[in-house]
Amino acid sequence: MSRKDIDSLLKESRRFEPPAEFQSRARIGSIEEYEKLYKESIENRDSFWSNIARELHWFQPWTEVLRWNPPHAEWFVEGKTNLSYNCLDVHLESWRRNKAAIIWEGEPGDTRVLTFQMLHHEVCRFANVLKRLGIEKGDRVAIYMPLVPELAIAMLACARIGAPHSIVFGGFSAEALADRINDASAKLVITADGGYRRGKIVPLKETVDEAVTKSPCIENVVVYKRTGGSVSFHPERDHWWHELMEAVDADCPAEPLDSEHPLYILYTSGSTGKPKGVMHTTGGYMVGTYVTSKWVFDLKEEDTYWCTADIGWVTGHSYVVYGILANGATTVMYEGAPNWPEADRFWQIIEKYKVTIFYTAPTAIRAFVKWGEQWPDRHDLSSLRLLGTVGEPINPEAWMWYHSVIGGKRCPIVDTWWQTETGAIMISPLPGATSTKPGSATRPLPGVVPEIVGPDGSAVPPGKGGFLVLREPWPSMLRTIYGDDDRYRNQYWSQVKGSYFTGDGARCDEDGYYWIMGRVDDVINISGHRLGTMEVESALVSHPKVAEAAVVGKPDEIKGEVIAAFVTVESGIEVDEALSDELKAHVVKQIGGIARPDEIRFTESLPKTRSGKIMRRLLRDIAAGRETTGDTTTLEDRSILDRLRKGQ
Repeated sequence: MSRKDIDSLLKESRRFEPPAEFQSRARIGSIEEYEKLYKESIENRDSFWSNIARELHWFQPWTEVLRWNPPHAEWFVEGKTNLSYNCLDVHLESWRRNKAAIIWEGEPGDTRVLTFQMLHHEVCRFANVLKRLGIEKGDRVAIYMPLVPELAIAMLACARIGAPHSIVFGGFSAEALADRINDASAKLVITADGGYRRGKIVPLKETVDEAVTKSPCIENVVVYKRTGGSVSFHPERDHWWHELMEAVDADCPAEPLDSEHPLYILYTSGSTGKPKGVMHTTGGYMVGTYVTSKWVFDLKEEDTYWCTADIGWVTGHSYVVYGILANGATTVMYEGAPNWPEADRFWQIIEKYKVTIFYTAPTAIRAFVKWGEQWPDRHDLSSLRLLGTVGEPINPEAWMWYHSVIGGKRCPIVDTWWQTETGAIMISPLPGATSTKPGSATRPLPGVVPEIVGPDGSAVPPGKGGFLVLREPWPSMLRTIYGDDDRYRNQYWSQVKGSYFTGDGARCDEDGYYWIMGRVDDVINISGHRLGTMEVESALVSHPKVAEAAVVGKPDEIKGEVIAAFVTVESGIEVDEALSDELKAHVVKQIGGIARPDEIRFTESLPKTRSGKIMRRLLRDIAAGRETTGDTTTLEDRSILDRLRKGQ
């Protein structure tokens, strides 16, 4: 961990109270109610989590709520449950069996609706398919699919029989897929002949064929027919999904699993070349995703909820499938790009299905801003009652655009902070209770104990930047890095004694609101002042000509580092030296002279992961004139690096 504090200079004074009508119907409808819940969660942790866990189905009750041997936690010790059962079977006992569980739309426009009864039927059949292919409790299954209902069916089937799944986003290369298959020693891969993205077919089966040549642990490949295109087939290894399903029935009781039975492994890129296999277990993750879905999204029976994340990312695991279905809510899935065939596809879907809750990434919101208001203005978005953001800090101006243009100034925004490792949302407004400040994730959820600390691990004063840590264990926390417990200890628990180190810089203001300033390795050190990149980026994006910005440190002999900014402008804006000077002056006015960019590079696009996060460490290499190092398997478009190096 760096031995210096982080300076926080960005100030935001705007504040928005929960709308009275929303508040009157909210599950948690006042700040006093939140504070009572939070106090109870800290002072009576065991009874607090027991009461929530009892809202779910358990085959066998737990004997101990938490067994904590730092850095290893066991939650709901000796309890037996099944997450697939809680997402499906419990709803068959009521009218919900005929309620829509999944509303799906493919990029070409094809649609399907699966009720809880229908989804249960398909999951049980596919669980039996897995058994016939020799998959047993504890065996790992790799899933590499487009965003179709069968992806959710496959993961719920794995959960049903106790086979931990490892979902790999369908945009990864064969090499990246093989690395993840081999690290998990998966026996089976589930894929499709292809998927649709911006009108083209993504050749998933072709990628799997290449990956499997490097993965001797794979015994079988199941192929779902999505596009109908021709693919190579290996009769001894490959099986068509539909043919296997015809040979099994729908009788597959859910396996009673120990609360600590592994549920899934999800790989997240590291600064080294080796991705980390974050492992989550069953009971605590189930409780965490269930209750945060209910509280943060204020879920009601009549809601149509849409999280735009791909299921290949943790957001899709927790808040497209598991947490949402455990609440008996309707979840929308869309296969394709937000700008196909035109830039209003998301708004068209919201209007068509009368979506009430919309959860997306700041990266997507900044793209919407760049494309222009004319696209959402074409559609009736009046069904929306709640908006959410996830994946990275949202700059205040994008927040304001989202609030005004998409939410019609009537929808609360839940700006959620959490990680693949935390499993569930940690810091977020509760929409009926918390007043919001643009750019702040606001206050911790009940049971979460964050703190901002300095290099010595002691708390820093309000308003001062530092390192965000979590002081207490929580149910949905990762249990280890699969096959590498030493890396788990070193990465998350060695930085600040007795605390989980998030890797994020943050500050907490006088109202107890948390402001995430970006990854600690994205901090810039200028003449001894350490600035979070998010603050400088927010200042740049607040300029009306700027659509998106990424800021990194560039080595400097005198100052140690100077600021290099990569800027994408709004369509139709001319870029020249005058605009560069104008933007530098704007940052000085917003933050101060210390934050003035030394260099501004204009670019049509930025290097991003396939989940939309800007890969600043690659930009640091470009700014410094270095060769690119570390893991680049998550990069969406590798050609961007070449164009940036050439100054395009």
